[in-house]
Amino acid sequence: MSDNTLVATTFALFAALPGDVRGLSESERDTLIVSTTQIDGKWVILSRYGDNIWQLDGCASNVEMSKKRLDFNKLPSAFLEVMKAVLYRYLRRGLRGGARPKGGSMRRLFHDAQPFLSHLQALKLDHINAATPMVCGTYVNACKAYRQTKLSKGKPLSQAAISTRFKAVEALYELSQYTDDRMPAHPWPETSAKALAGLTGRGFNYESKTHLIPDDVFCVLFERAYQQVERGLHLLDLRDALEVLTTQRKGQLTSAVYVAMNVQLGALGWEGGLNSFTKALLDLRTSCYIVVASTSGCRNHELTNLQSGAHHRTEDDEGTTYHWMRARSEKTDTGVHDWMIPEVAVRALRVMERWAAPYQAKLAAEIMQRRRANPYDPQIVEAQKHRHALFLAVDRKNNLARTLSNKNWNGRLKAFTKNCGLSWNLTTHQFRRKFANYAAHSRFGDLRYLKEHFAHWSLDMTLSYAMDDTWGQHLDLELYDDIQGEVEDIKLGVVDKWLGDAPLAGGYGNALKKWQREPQNLLIFKDHASMLKSISESTAIRSNGHAWCTADNDGCVGNTLERTRCGDCNHAVIGRGHAPIYQQLYDDLKGLLHCTDIGEGGRQRVERNLNRCRDVLAQLGMDPETLIA
Repeated sequence: MSDNTLVATTFALFAALPGDVRGLSESERDTLIVSTTQIDGKWVILSRYGDNIWQLDGCASNVEMSKKRLDFNKLPSAFLEVMKAVLYRYLRRGLRGGARPKGGSMRRLFHDAQPFLSHLQALKLDHINAATPMVCGTYVNACKAYRQTKLSKGKPLSQAAISTRFKAVEALYELSQYTDDRMPAHPWPETSAKALAGLTGRGFNYESKTHLIPDDVFCVLFERAYQQVERGLHLLDLRDALEVLTTQRKGQLTSAVYVAMNVQLGALGWEGGLNSFTKALLDLRTSCYIVVASTSGCRNHELTNLQSGAHHRTEDDEGTTYHWMRARSEKTDTGVHDWMIPEVAVRALRVMERWAAPYQAKLAAEIMQRRRANPYDPQIVEAQKHRHALFLAVDRKNNLARTLSNKNWNGRLKAFTKNCGLSWNLTTHQFRRKFANYAAHSRFGDLRYLKEHFAHWSLDMTLSYAMDDTWGQHLDLELYDDIQGEVEDIKLGVVDKWLGDAPLAGGYGNALKKWQREPQNLLIFKDHASMLKSISESTAIRSNGHAWCTADNDGCVGNTLERTRCGDCNHAVIGRGHAPIYQQLYDDLKGLLHCTDIGEGGRQRVERNLNRCRDVLAQLGMDPETLIA
């Protein structure tokens, strides 16, 4: 790192910096400022061009310290200077048509370009200028032939990973034009990185990279996490009691304090000793994360940006209370976002505010100590980012309190899943998709929530939430796009089943099957996928539990009071998945026929509903003769 040189202002200084290093002397080039930070109104230089390790600014708080720097010593020595020139140009101007990069983007280009540089080195080439289209073609073949050796042993690179590597080469071509060692031509003049990776064309079928947590797995995870949160305050009471004991026995042998703490835990009713108690405290942090992530739809870095006091509530004119959670998002330039959360998430936040207190105190002590040693130590700024955070941990290497990185969270979540007896490969971003998927299902009336936990959660996705002048104005609109994407996927799946070989009942279901049997109706679509997309987009679809309703309003009594009405309703589609409901209705109605006190009107109504259920079951392929009352 450079000496922490103070600079009075940065706006004029940065404006005067050149966009690239061509034509500069070595001394002029090496003193160029790469990154700075601000401490108490003073700007401090973190890195200069001449440093072989560049400290990056603008990184999210969930990024590991090792990933907040570029270590040029890791590159093949022949390409060190040109990569500095390339990355400096990228830092100052970005790519054509794009914004200037933040720290994460700098790190990705640095990382993604390394396999290409190693490929050139293996070919005994020591200049970017030697990377002709023919040489780049050999790199394409090498990437496609490559087999992984670590986690996915023997497997080829994914299409997305190959595309990422090729995009880095395209970026090197563009940026190297502003250096003294230029790539002579576009690496693949007649095509693109995505096309070479197979991510374009008619054969490409995009699937979400984020796996959807199955309902049975999610229910077990959430239930375990919820139980931990419910007993969280009791655990923290025990922790406070141990803290008092530790203070009283300060100066005694560590072994003696350890024994005393075990005795204290036993006296307070904890079974298993200090080691199991420590593990329970760490599991409590993971449980709070799972609850908040599941019920908010936040990304990992947004949760790690949560600070004490993040919760707020509003109340509408009818007295309904809405709970909100506020955090900073690095995904867009908007910054601060609000998410509506249920009461169980509020309880998890309250637990974490208390859980994090000792770690926050450790951070406060670190900041004070650093100020005494050096008022302009850049690590003061780093510590301040985490000062009021909730999801904290202590780094064993340096004994510093910091928010957990995304990598560490994935490890914690996998361990939690394993302890639940599950084999699912859980990652942080899966909670966002699961939230979006559940919210999408709520649009169809298929409320598959854990109702005992979400009882007070109003999921009105029309954005008509109760807001005041400061809260609720910075909603995570991208989350609503994710929800809409899940809605579209669900509708496509529903229509695909409708147009399969299985029979359908209901007025709309019968009409759909009749329409499907006419070949000229199918010829208007270029392929099956286009037909599914057209029908799903033009049809209102929601579930009422016993049928799919395609009406564009909710005024039909078949959705509420008289469910058998859907049997011959022109808006209803009934599939075999609904058959058990109609069978149970049929069996219950048969029993009512023998009641003597329902009167003639009641008997007629029972017979009418029996006939409706019989018709539905018959249309679904069940033998009507076996259903005669």
